Amino acid sequence: MDRSSHHLPPLDWLRTFEAAARHEKFSAAAQELNLTQAAVSQQIRKLEAWLGVALFNRLPRSVELTLQGDAYLPHVRQAIDILNRGTGDLFASKNVRQVTIAAPASYNGLWLAPRIGMIREMFPHIHPHIFSIHRNADYESIKADLEIRFGLGDRDWGDGSLLFKEVLSPVCSAGLQKSLRSDHWSDAQIFALTGLRSGWAEWCAQEGRGRHIDPNVRFDSLATALEAVGAGAGILLASVPLLTGKFLRGELVRLSEVELEMAEGYWLVKPRDRRVDPGVEALCEYLEAQTGVELSD
Repeated sequence: MDRSSHHLPPLDWLRTFEAAARHEKFSAAAQELNLTQAAVSQQIRKLEAWLGVALFNRLPRSVELTLQGDAYLPHVRQAIDILNRGTGDLFASKNVRQVTIAAPASYNGLWLAPRIGMIREMFPHIHPHIFSIHRNADYESIKADLEIRFGLGDRDWGDGSLLFKEVLSPVCSAGLQKSLRSDHWSDAQIFALTGLRSGWAEWCAQEGRGRHIDPNVRFDSLATALEAVGAGAGILLASVPLLTGKFLRGELVRLSEVELEMAEGYWLVKPRDRRVDPGVEALCEYLEAQTGVELSD
């Protein structure tokens, strides 16, 4: 390719790079972009050859960004976002608005995704573009219209309002619940998420029965842990607000009514540096009103 007349790689390659980086899998990027996995792999190889650097480390079941890829990704995302916004502002129907939402992957998968049909029904003029956040730096690169952040609340985030506090309680599959021989759960695997503390000690203190529970399996992601729980492999101290849909569908059950309320919670954040239009404001009000509202069967 003649670089003298083309200082940028083709846009298709950049879109493929952004999708692959977001999903950390070529197969998932291919599904999103309606391409074959081979086509995604080929475009990434062409982009790497054009740039003269490797953008991904190829792992057995996934990919991960190299240092160069990680440094390049925020610039690619910002450029694609500017093109999307500009195209929408200039040429899309006046009644259609793309709204970018950035939220933790657990919130998107467990809370937002089951409600996306209701959101589209309530706001047909809004086309949500949803990004899953895996690290805080992603918020800065995406520059979303709306953010969902987990924590204590930070004024540096923007204008935020608390959606709900994090509340933890033991959960398992219905099948495992029926097979437990006692309420001490000594015959079950106890799961926890990787971190400085599992929450089990605090929950046991809240229960007040003098019980001691020591997790024997740890997962680095909530999604993976919930897959194991759903398969009946063990018990997890998990988020009650995020799992209401799974409780209603009978996919998971609670083993106790004792709850551990955490100091942290999920916050709806609107950026200070951009005007929030009435349509986005209405969506914010809807998300706030949905707090504590259970999904219908």
